[in-house]
Amino acid sequence: MPRRPSPLRGRRPTKDDLAEVPTTDPDVIDDLLPDPATDPALRLLIVGINPGLWTAAVNAPFARPGNRFWPSLHAAGLTARPVDASRGLEDEDAADLLGRGVGVTNLVGRATARADQLSRAELREGGADLLSRLPALAPRVVAIAGITAYRQAFDLPKARLGRQEEVLPDAWPEGPTLWVVPQPSGLNAHATIASLATTWREVAAEAAVPLAEHS
Repeated sequence: MPRRPSPLRGRRPTKDDLAEVPTTDPDVIDDLLPDPATDPALRLLIVGINPGLWTAAVNAPFARPGNRFWPSLHAAGLTARPVDASRGLEDEDAADLLGRGVGVTNLVGRATARADQLSRAELREGGADLLSRLPALAPRVVAIAGITAYRQAFDLPKARLGRQEEVLPDAWPEGPTLWVVPQPSGLNAHATIASLATTWREVAAEAAVPLAEHS
């Protein structure tokens, strides 16, 4: 099923728009995932925690201004041009990512103002759902963005950022390598565009994602 355009038709959400975002809908935004009939195979699956209100309002991943996701992806070469998703994700930008074999989903589909408003039970259910989807999606690499949510979702309180080698979640399928990368939200003071871009390059190299050449 193709991704729906922004319900706001290309404008940024107002406070009233954000207040009207449903916070009980378990599938409030569309994933960015390849069509097996037309798109290349999935090399890298990026997994966010859950949609924020702005992201849900415009139906675009990591859409809130100030989020470092899109700038860091571009700096790493995972997008051909700078992406402004604050008004929705342009078809050209979605096609660019999918053409490189990169998809985006979330652990939890419900929108909240802050990720810490999710319950541990929701995160664990989201982790189980991700595990059930991986065999069909068959990515080479999975990158989960957010160490705290990862620890709670998979009951791994001692997990650390980076490539997960020694301890994997129970029932992790054979095949995909697992990375946990920093949360790119502007609220994460420990991550910068440059540091995130360095991590994305490492992840992309393992996933064999073809990078864009920027002038």
